[in-house]
Amino acid sequence: MKTPFPPFEPHGPNDEARGPRLREIPLRLIVPNMITVLAICAGLTGIRLAFEGRYELAVVAVLVAAFLDGIDGRVARLMKATSKFGAQMDSLADIVNFGVAPALVVYVFLLDQARSLGWIAALIYTIAAGLRLARFNVMAEREHKASWQSEYFVGVPAPAGAMLVLLPVYLGFLGLTPDRAFAYWGSAYTVLIGFLLVSRLPVWSGKSEGSGIRRDLVLPIMLGIVVYVALLMSYTWHVMVVTVAVYLLSLPLGARSWAKKYGTYTINGPGDPNVDDSNDDIGRHI
Repeated sequence: MKTPFPPFEPHGPNDEARGPRLREIPLRLIVPNMITVLAICAGLTGIRLAFEGRYELAVVAVLVAAFLDGIDGRVARLMKATSKFGAQMDSLADIVNFGVAPALVVYVFLLDQARSLGWIAALIYTIAAGLRLARFNVMAEREHKASWQSEYFVGVPAPAGAMLVLLPVYLGFLGLTPDRAFAYWGSAYTVLIGFLLVSRLPVWSGKSEGSGIRRDLVLPIMLGIVVYVALLMSYTWHVMVVTVAVYLLSLPLGARSWAKKYGTYTINGPGDPNVDDSNDDIGRHI
């Protein structure tokens, strides 16, 4: 009696049909992916908490998700554990934590009082975050990167956008009544943040190799960070409002610095020969 399948021969013609062989995976390769998974869990938990009316915990969960999602790539590079799988996981987590979760928290807390306009504003922000992340991925895959990319972002980065779009919620925690007038203002503000995400505004990244810190300023800066964290723990929503205000005020300064170097206030604007966007299909059409 013949067997229904031919016997297996190592390195024979049927070897490739077995698929990839199982092997042990180093723990350092798992750690960054676990951080990404935890970030997704935090973002989704923030959405649930918002629908349950526990808004402060919801905002904390979303901010924690944004923080974890922002460090997983750096952890992977430090541990030399970068992988294509991790990159795909990170991209999927970004749209949840920087786009969907903040938009839904703001909508449930405030924008739903603006009816359809509030929902449209939440949709615009979420789509803008997705477009911003797609443009970032396209630019990151370029073989030859422009020198300015180490110093400037093209538009507000998605993690910062998640922090900025929650400003109406911070103000609500400080006592501002979430009525319909506030909801209309919040809807306009949400659309504005979405526009900043997909804009060509040059935004300081703080990653320039030449942006060193003078030796005599190291200790004062470290002390300032400690004071900031202490204030953040004690006066969380006051500090978050001030942080958002300072960040928004820094945007014109970044554009002015770019204009001094390249003569325009937007990246890839007229008369800017230093930037080649021929491979940036998404960014060029926005």
